[in-house]
Amino acid sequence: MESDTYLTIRENSQGMFKEKGSRFLSFAYPVTSPDEIKPIIDSIRKEHHDARHHCYAYMLGRSRELWRVNDDGEPSGTAGKPILGQINSFRLTNILIVVTRYFGGTLLGVSGLMNAYRSAAESVIRNSEIIELAVLEHFEISFAYESVNDVMKILKEENIFQSGQTFDLVCQMTIKCRESASERVLHKLSRINGLTINKIADE
Repeated sequence: MESDTYLTIRENSQGMFKEKGSRFLSFAYPVTSPDEIKPIIDSIRKEHHDARHHCYAYMLGRSRELWRVNDDGEPSGTAGKPILGQINSFRLTNILIVVTRYFGGTLLGVSGLMNAYRSAAESVIRNSEIIELAVLEHFEISFAYESVNDVMKILKEENIFQSGQTFDLVCQMTIKCRESASERVLHKLSRINGLTINKIADE
């Protein structure tokens, strides 16, 4: 069974690697959508407009199924793939790593470039706080007011986060449930007379 947790980084971080006069500045960002990638890279290009290359790789999804690499003018396979290789080595996802190169005047060759981009990516990952997150499912539940105590008892037992509560003759709330526990929690809730459950699609 697929795990309902994944590894990512808590917040933005930076790293650096130097080789024969060239500086490789590395930047890591926690991301959850491809739409976030271009604005981040554009901001780096603007801030480091005098740099030669801005190469990157990203990995998205709990199953690590969505990824992309970009060599930004470096010889094919010498930049994006080594960066992605470090993301894979640390089993990370929902992460973007950009490595910005300031050319130092000395050509590094294919193997030198691959090592430099790999080392820069490793540097920023090691400077990052790696965290394990659980995959959560969201549900909206509705129930009669007289069932409030029964509902809250289950949510407290299962340590379920709730939000958007409305308490009236008919009560409503949104709950977040860890994927691996959702079947058990929903079974308990479904035994409450008149309670309805609707799954909310992931954003």
